[in-house]
Amino acid sequence: MEKRKQEGVIMKLSGAEIIINMLERQGITTVAGIPGGSTLPIYDALGKSSIKHILSRHEQGAGFIAQGMARTTGKAAVCLATSGPGVTNLLTAIADACLDSIPIIAITGQVTNSLIGTDAFQEVDTYGLTIPITKHNFLVQSCEDLLEVIPEAFRIAESGRPGPVVIDVPKNIQNEVIEIKSWPEPYIKDEPVMFNEDNMERALEMINKAERPVLYVGGGVIAGDAVKEVQEFSKRNSIPAVSTLMGLGVFKDSDPGFLGMLGMHGARYTNMVMEEADLLIALGVRFDDRAVGKSNEFCCHADIIHVDIDRSEIGKIKSSNLSVVGDVKLVLQDLCKSVPESSRLEWNNRVAEIRSSNPRQLPDSEDFFHPINVIHKISEFVPDNTVICTDVGQHQMWVAQHYPFCGPRTLLTSGGLGTMGFGLPSAIGAALADKERKVVCVSGDGSILMNIQELATLAEQQLNIKILIMNNNRLGLVRQQQELFFEGRYVASTFKSNPDFASVAAGFGIVSADLGSEDDPEAALGRLLSFDGPCLINIPIGFENNVFPMVPPECANREMIGG
Repeated sequence: MEKRKQEGVIMKLSGAEIIINMLERQGITTVAGIPGGSTLPIYDALGKSSIKHILSRHEQGAGFIAQGMARTTGKAAVCLATSGPGVTNLLTAIADACLDSIPIIAITGQVTNSLIGTDAFQEVDTYGLTIPITKHNFLVQSCEDLLEVIPEAFRIAESGRPGPVVIDVPKNIQNEVIEIKSWPEPYIKDEPVMFNEDNMERALEMINKAERPVLYVGGGVIAGDAVKEVQEFSKRNSIPAVSTLMGLGVFKDSDPGFLGMLGMHGARYTNMVMEEADLLIALGVRFDDRAVGKSNEFCCHADIIHVDIDRSEIGKIKSSNLSVVGDVKLVLQDLCKSVPESSRLEWNNRVAEIRSSNPRQLPDSEDFFHPINVIHKISEFVPDNTVICTDVGQHQMWVAQHYPFCGPRTLLTSGGLGTMGFGLPSAIGAALADKERKVVCVSGDGSILMNIQELATLAEQQLNIKILIMNNNRLGLVRQQQELFFEGRYVASTFKSNPDFASVAAGFGIVSADLGSEDDPEAALGRLLSFDGPCLINIPIGFENNVFPMVPPECANREMIGG
């Protein structure tokens, strides 16, 4: 396409060629998708481009591959889908990105303009379907609009609170040819959202007055590139910190001031410390029910300072005494300059006392196949900068509780939507985004089957991904809740037929093993995690293992059971 990119020369290009040229100009080097009738012009143009196309085996897989790239880099990534079932297959990945504030651009084909609204073959109302699950969406009305829509989509996806954007392009617009004299500039990310200085003065007063403050950090700190600032602030004023699931990695697991994940499956000592706090400094969080439990009983003895870039999150679930709407990085930079150094000895001694008297739950036995022991062994065998992708279920919570994360963007997991099937394709995206890092996908026997077809994509790409399946022949978290809250009535939570996952992977041409058949499973795990290339490892675990502690549904965090 070099010839077509010459500036100052009138170029005759189709809408499809404009789309691909504009993606190149936005710095896109890889896209994921599946072609179909309404996107064939785009794919024809893509074939003449330097952009690498990853052929997923399901559009949901393509959406999660894009998420894996975006979650790893913080930059918007692109997926493609045809009209009708291609779009509807993509909806779950778009909704997942929306709830976790992930910047992806979904470019979808649409039937010809004249057929819209006629129930034409493979027609769905993409615009209407995606309004509730996107940050913004476009139904392109003319070929010329593409020159404005595409850079605008990237600006919207990455600026402020990130999120997904859909661009729906009718086939006739993809085929339409227009003359272009010059290309628009790539998007410019919006300037950071400034904050009210008066609010900052009041925030400092509240922090200096507090005797038992706690930092409550979420995924917004990672999205806002404010990890260094929040660590400095915590250390400077000796304020202990807790994290949401999406905020894991902001603090190193070994940081003495970090108390781990709070909420439904947080450590008992973490939730107990929160009960004694007199000031909660909430940074880039949305007070999700899995984190705060019964919201009207969450930190009811504490004043709350809520810092978020999205005004709509302020007061949505939990009222705050002071809200600061602005870029969390700028807010923390300002606080770090102004807040005095403090040891807070009395409070930190009390935190240490709570922690020592309520230690993290560890298995009673040294059985290698206990899931917590497996998590510990994985961390011993891989580098600190390994990207850990999880699916959704018990294995996800064991990883969140016990894996020692050492930095941001090392945990990729579906938080808000809780989507089974997220793990494998997002791991593929992570490996595509950073080929120098090892990627480990921890899944369950229920989750892996949701998008197991992406093993074909993995085999094709030969990426350095290790898939570990915690296999208990159950929908583990469903079974656990049926045991605890439904008097052991196990309905539709047991798999009477489960495949031999190692053989399935081998059928795709992927190295595989079943640790249940190994004489020395620990040595086998170390060996399999060490070589370069894709690998699937089946790990049988006991179905009786539960994730504890746990906050029962509709209960306050202090009402944890187990552990």
